[in-house]
Amino acid sequence: MPTSLPLAALPARTARARNGDLLVFAMNGFSMAAWMSRVPDVKELLSLTPGMLGVVLLAVSAGALCGLPLAGRATHRFGARLAVRLAMAVAMTGLVLAAVAVEARGSMFWVMPGLFLFGIGNGVWDVSQNLEGTIVEQALGRAIMPWFHAAWSGGTVLASLISVLLVWLRVPVLLHIGVVAVLTAVAVLWGTAQFLPAFDEAGDAGAVPVAPARSAWTETRTLLIGVMVLAAAFTEGTANDWLAVAFVDGHQLDKALGVVALAVFLTFMTAGRILGTGLLDRYGRIPVLRILFGSAVIGCLLVVFGNPVVAFTGAAIWGVGASLGFPVGMSAAADDPARAHARLSVVATIGYTAFLAGPPLLGFLGDHFGMLRALLVVGAVSLLALLVLPAARPLTPPD
Repeated sequence: MPTSLPLAALPARTARARNGDLLVFAMNGFSMAAWMSRVPDVKELLSLTPGMLGVVLLAVSAGALCGLPLAGRATHRFGARLAVRLAMAVAMTGLVLAAVAVEARGSMFWVMPGLFLFGIGNGVWDVSQNLEGTIVEQALGRAIMPWFHAAWSGGTVLASLISVLLVWLRVPVLLHIGVVAVLTAVAVLWGTAQFLPAFDEAGDAGAVPVAPARSAWTETRTLLIGVMVLAAAFTEGTANDWLAVAFVDGHQLDKALGVVALAVFLTFMTAGRILGTGLLDRYGRIPVLRILFGSAVIGCLLVVFGNPVVAFTGAAIWGVGASLGFPVGMSAAADDPARAHARLSVVATIGYTAFLAGPPLLGFLGDHFGMLRALLVVGAVSLLALLVLPAARPLTPPD
């Protein structure tokens, strides 16, 4: 039931909601990275080429794109709390089914349905947790969206570091993923119990008005922000899906070291999100994002053309460069609370197109040019982001 008091008048409850959503973001990243860390094992166990692996990874992105249009309706009908719980249940079920298929050495087509379910759940989960983050941000009266995405990155770092040990110990994929699914369910149930009311309820409470009926798909600014988020998602998602594989295949490193490279990327991306809020407050969105997208280009070049030591340095720079594009895009879409619900859905849908197109594109290029050279496409996409950055300027100048 919605409270009768404005959300800003409830600092204790708002703080609990912030902490709960931080945990939900972290567990979303944790479960995603647990899967990503086992991608080299999946490739080996199923004897997949880069192109075939790209098709397998496509199942997650296709599922997410199917889930995203459902997210707005789900949060409107059930509220963010129940929407996240239902989405998590679907996602974890799909992930476990995919792990069962991998352990059974089944065809790649047996793995893909589970990953498709994982993608559907993850798409709804992602939009719902971002909507809750916007509610908390409005209630606190200050920008903290990068913190939520830092929590997501922190979850990926923790999962990837744990996975280094598990891969080295040759722990079965199913055992690893099964434990992750149980831990995720317990943590998300607690975290969502702290949530504030969803957007429709919050509007009744006087905190955030209900979004107008006009479609956000007709707004040029929203679409350009979506393109920027697409580029940021591609820059981040390419590393998530392919960096470990590229280090193993391209630099001829052990699989555990491939996961270390992914951990380096995720660690520096997390640091960028934690420290980046101060830079955004001091210098503004546009100058900071220009430097970061440029850094992503440099980092990618170092990974591709450097020796292994230089490549690890490039992974760190790439991680910093990928840190703020996605969360700043979410904040920019939510500048007007009355339109945040609709605009976030549009921006997220456009952004997730990168996860749909990325795996098969990189897999195709990897088959023809090798995985390291295929990563060069990240530089081109980052240049596209630089062209549309002005759309992310705040709607009203800060006081």
